[in-house]
Amino acid sequence: MLEAVNRRPNLVFALIAGYFLLCVVLRLSLSSSLEIDESEQAFVSQFLMLGYGSQPPFYNWLQYGLTSLFGPSVATMTVLKNGLLFLCCLFLGLAGREMLYDRRLSAIAALGILALPPIFLLAQRDLSHTVAALFAVSLFLYGFLRVMTRQSLFAYALTGVAVGIGVISKYNFAIVPAAAILAILPEAKLRARLFDWRILVAVVVCTLIALPHGYWILQNLGAASSNTFKEMGAAQEASAFSKALKGIVALVAATLRGAALPLALFALVFRKDLASIWRAESTWTRVLGRMILICLGVVLVIMLAIGATHMREKWLVLFLVLLPLYLALKVEAAGVETTLSVRPFLFLVAFIVVTTLVVVSARAVVRPWFGKFSRLSIPYSTLVDTVVSNEGREPALVFAPSKLVAGNVRTRLHGAKVFVPGNASSPQPDDLTGPLLVVWSDGGKLDAPPPERLVAALKSLGVPETEMIAKQLALPYLHGTRQDRYGFGYFWIDDPSP
Repeated sequence: MLEAVNRRPNLVFALIAGYFLLCVVLRLSLSSSLEIDESEQAFVSQFLMLGYGSQPPFYNWLQYGLTSLFGPSVATMTVLKNGLLFLCCLFLGLAGREMLYDRRLSAIAALGILALPPIFLLAQRDLSHTVAALFAVSLFLYGFLRVMTRQSLFAYALTGVAVGIGVISKYNFAIVPAAAILAILPEAKLRARLFDWRILVAVVVCTLIALPHGYWILQNLGAASSNTFKEMGAAQEASAFSKALKGIVALVAATLRGAALPLALFALVFRKDLASIWRAESTWTRVLGRMILICLGVVLVIMLAIGATHMREKWLVLFLVLLPLYLALKVEAAGVETTLSVRPFLFLVAFIVVTTLVVVSARAVVRPWFGKFSRLSIPYSTLVDTVVSNEGREPALVFAPSKLVAGNVRTRLHGAKVFVPGNASSPQPDDLTGPLLVVWSDGGKLDAPPPERLVAALKSLGVPETEMIAKQLALPYLHGTRQDRYGFGYFWIDDPSP
């Protein structure tokens, strides 16, 4: 197989698909409990809304559709995420074929995406909206390059679809098409593509896709933007110069952390030709290089404008995902012989990503043996099964204190509606139909009292205190020993209606 990839680089895409299939299999065998982003998706996939808070809704809509067809489960969460990641690699590989004559280099570019830490590490732990935006970036680049090389109505429409999907996947995606337009302006032959009447088709298609959520943003501007700026952070007491310096350092450091591994892999595989690759240039290296620099420059301007002092690799991955393709273009521009290049690149990438996947998966199983537990060790499935067994039936309605608890409970109770009282980004129950399960935990502490917020919500809905009889459960952790216990509390109310 490794020998064949040098002769048939298309096999690389089959191997990439195999890797993501392995990700799905390991995740399903690992735990029935959910991570933070997974539990949020399991919770909000009950509702089809124009907006869900600080994140755009495209990923939520996809999850809603998949959940409606197959029910909420770890499988529906995992298949969607890894399916989109595979499509990201596929479309960026196809985009490479629009610019690269050498099919081996387009395969190498697709493999290089897997070497980005947010792809092979963070996405396998807890990412959702960023994954949808990565797919949108790859689809946009493919459509945009088809516009530049073939100039068909389909290519313009596809580009409009990609931009529409992108802006409702992650707000910072809008930087990418803006950077692409600026990047081709110095190239006279490419610049003319912007003034073709068919670009109006792209604008119309994009507008139609983004319009529903755009309307929601106008009504909820604060909810759509506040969390992003808060996460980027600002040193409130620092001087403007100090904040600017910290912001620049944070951006440079995050860029280096995100780009280091792909750069190292290309440098290792093509080490004999580094000097000529560094000097090589073509139309497409200039365009893609400008895109990356413009994207990072816009991010820096935003950071300086809002006084942000914090930056993470996952926030830059939408731009750094262009890096492997840029490096492949540099290699082709240098005229480097690539006949034997795919196999060593594939071997290095496979070693890194598969080893990381196995280690991360094994840690979730092995660490509980030594008393170290994660969210994947919390026995939510045992909780639901125990409550249903004790009460003799499933609840019709569930109240939970957080999306983490709510999402985990919902994957085990497909017929129940699950709510987080007081959560502003999701609907609240308009009537109480029993039986009602109210469940909580306080970090696994045994005999934890019910949160006042849940009690207050029940009282406001007319549930008398006499019905709030707390029951406690101490359940063994998943993969732990029988002595290790996680505490839950719950109310079971047969008839909650006042």
